[in-house]
Amino acid sequence: MRSKVIIMGAAGRDFHNFNTYFRDNANYEVVAFTATQIPNIESRKYPASLAGKLYPNGISIFPEKDLPELIRKYDVEQVVLAYSDLSHVDVMHKASLVNACGADFRLMGSNQTALKSKVPVIAICAVRTGAGKSQTTRAIASMLRASGKRVVAIRHPMPYGDLEKQAVQRFATYADLDKNDCTIEEREEYEPHIDKGIIVYAGVDYEKILRQAEKEADVILWDGGNNDTPFYVPDLHIVVADPHRAEHTRLYYPGETNIRMADVVIINKVDTANPKDVDFVKDIVAQLNPKAKILTAASPLTVDDPKMIKGKRVLVIEDGPTVTHGGMKFGAGFIAAQKAGAKEIIDPRPYAVNSIKETFEKYKHLEKVLPAMGYGNHQVKDLQDTINAAKCDVVVSGTPIDLNRVIKANKPIIRVRYELQVLGEPTLEDIVKGVKL
Repeated sequence: MRSKVIIMGAAGRDFHNFNTYFRDNANYEVVAFTATQIPNIESRKYPASLAGKLYPNGISIFPEKDLPELIRKYDVEQVVLAYSDLSHVDVMHKASLVNACGADFRLMGSNQTALKSKVPVIAICAVRTGAGKSQTTRAIASMLRASGKRVVAIRHPMPYGDLEKQAVQRFATYADLDKNDCTIEEREEYEPHIDKGIIVYAGVDYEKILRQAEKEADVILWDGGNNDTPFYVPDLHIVVADPHRAEHTRLYYPGETNIRMADVVIINKVDTANPKDVDFVKDIVAQLNPKAKILTAASPLTVDDPKMIKGKRVLVIEDGPTVTHGGMKFGAGFIAAQKAGAKEIIDPRPYAVNSIKETFEKYKHLEKVLPAMGYGNHQVKDLQDTINAAKCDVVVSGTPIDLNRVIKANKPIIRVRYELQVLGEPTLEDIVKGVKL
């Protein structure tokens, strides 16, 4: 008898764990996926074309709230947690629920799920979403390309549309983003790489993605998502920590796992963080992983036109995942607006409509920033309508993309940009040179 399994996910790690461990494993039958964290990703099917010969009808995806009923209905023996950015307390609440329903609760390690590349891999991960993974990836990519290396970034999955069509995706131009109907969240991750001339791969089947990327890369950069662990065995594992959420360094899953696995920990944002919080993160890293090298870094902000902000009423927009399930009350946009002398940063909640209003109801810690939610055309419209209804003079956008590409705003949008600046020694160059590439 095959052991019946449910995989709990959020359209990312769940599919990868299935593909690498369960898909062709005759000892198990994955009877369902559950989905959470990302809007509108349940009520789909993992298609038969991706699920393999053991699953000729594909696998249904249900809302996570249905988990107890699904365990009973399918007589499930194991439930696998396969998504990230969860507090340790939340993980154990889920484990308790699963155990109370009679099933085993499982967390899978890298020995079972990490794929081996034919070319060197540098993995950039984090302790929480919004710590600064992508800017670190861009810095390393620029460094490697300057030395003559062909670099490809492979991004943690974001398959929020047609899974079959998104099995293997390659992004080299803005036209590729449009062709693939990318959401705002996808654009936030892909556009900055494209701007730097870096090819990006993403999708669903990360074995196929890897084998295709290897053909045009001397070095692969794993650009992690949330605080997840790498899908590929890294030759160098870099983890970014955020002192604005210092205590989270040891309180979130699988961020703590990343710290314990890391070769290098970069404590980012030290230019805006409390020095005591920076020292606190250093102490945690030293306790959890004394062999890891520790670097500190700043994230200096640049504003396209700061004069347009001074003395004005400002609506601040921030990266969606960072200020929603990432737990931050503010981000780069808020800091930039303050530094540029905004007269007032308005409360966006009175102007929120439909799905944006629901986001504020779910994430009650948000008061002075508007999350750039755009997981589908309807949500992009809701974001646009919220921005256009807001009574302000100018919009300050801390998202990594040009929002004018996806919305039509009735007021100016001023972009805030930020890149990684490693401070002191060893430098990032020293770290990368120490790896055989």
